[in-house]
Amino acid sequence: MERKFNKQPKLHIKTGDTVKVIAGDDKGKTGKVLSVDTAKRRAFVEGVNIVTKHVKPTAAKPQGGIEKKEAPVHISNLMLVDPKTGETTRTGRKIGENGKLVRYSKKTGEVING
Repeated sequence: MERKFNKQPKLHIKTGDTVKVIAGDDKGKTGKVLSVDTAKRRAFVEGVNIVTKHVKPTAAKPQGGIEKKEAPVHISNLMLVDPKTGETTRTGRKIGENGKLVRYSKKTGEVING
């Protein structure tokens, strides 16, 4: 049986975008989106929401120790930074020149590549 509709939500953020954190402990920090989990609506952002993880010694890492790594941040706490102006902006969708749906900046009206 085929699915009639794609159940994955369309999000305003994609992998590779530069975003700013607008809420939470890391409010005000900016970083590049490493990956996005559409099902959970969370994104991993470079240098944001760093957590400490204790790692047991294994064959790959005989020393073990403490690792610092990024934890996911909810999409609602992130805002896209416009690549042209460097300011945060809301995004919209419209049909571009090639007939595909493209994201655009609500502040400047320019198409956001990516």
